[in-house]
This record gives sequence, C-alpha cells and structure tokens, in this order.
Amino acid sequence: MPEYREKLWAAPWLFLATALVIPASILVFTPISLPVGIITAAGLYAACVVLLVVASPVVRVRGGVLEAGNARISTDVLGQAVAFEGEEARQERGPRLDVRAWLLIRGWVDPVVRVPIEDPADPAPYWLISSRNPQKLAAAINESRRPASGTSAS
Repeated sequence: MPEYREKLWAAPWLFLATALVIPASILVFTPISLPVGIITAAGLYAACVVLLVVASPVVRVRGGVLEAGNARISTDVLGQAVAFEGEEARQERGPRLDVRAWLLIRGWVDPVVRVPIEDPADPAPYWLISSRNPQKLAAAINESRRPASGTSAS
C-alpha cells in the first residue's frame, strides 16, 4: 500500500504578518512600562506562532485510509482522485464548488485534490483537499484504492 504524508504549514508571509503584534503590543504598553510591552509582545508573537504550527492539518494516506485533518475515510469508498493546479484549482475552490463537499482547503496552498465519495450513504459528493504536492497525493489515493496484486475473484 502506498503511503503519503503532508503537513499543510502556514505560508511564511503569515508568520511575518503576525509579527505585527510586536509593535502593536509595545505601542499599547509603552505608556505603562516599556519592559512590560516588550515581554507582552514576545509572548503574544510566540503564542501566534504556536497556534499557526498547531493548527496546521496533516493530510495522510496509509493502510487504505485517507486522513485529512481530523477526518478519516476508507479508500475503498473513494473514486478516482484528480489533482488541480492554477486556474483549474481556483475553479474547484470557487465556481465549481459543490456546497455539500467536505473541505480541507487553505488559502495559502493553491493546488487541490478532488476525491469523489462513492458511498451512497455519505452526504458529501467529494472531498476537496489542499496539497502542495497534488499529483503525489492523488497518486497515493488512487494506488491505495487498487486491490492487492495476486488476488483473484472466485
């Protein structure tokens, strides 16, 4: 069975943007005490960085299961996964998006993989998952859907 793992880290610009909490905190606390402002700024920025790291979901394919964040689904009930990049990915996240789809998309990760759900009991027609390596993710999902070689139907 193929295995794939990817953590959807926040983009570097998000870490830089959250650094704006430093001058803002210092500005607020300077009238009270400059050292308190500096300590508060460092603590708030550290908390922002920790939140960005902890909140980054993992996408994984292993043992016949697709895991996207906290959600898990057996690859037995999945259709053919398709990778989208560029304008096609934008269309999948926007105009072509089905409101019933299950989403794990991040604005800072452009490519996506659409994975149809073939279980009639599942209300979601497909999963749409952000991936920096959409071709590899789609290939891992599609490979894990195939029965093991050497088995035959009797």
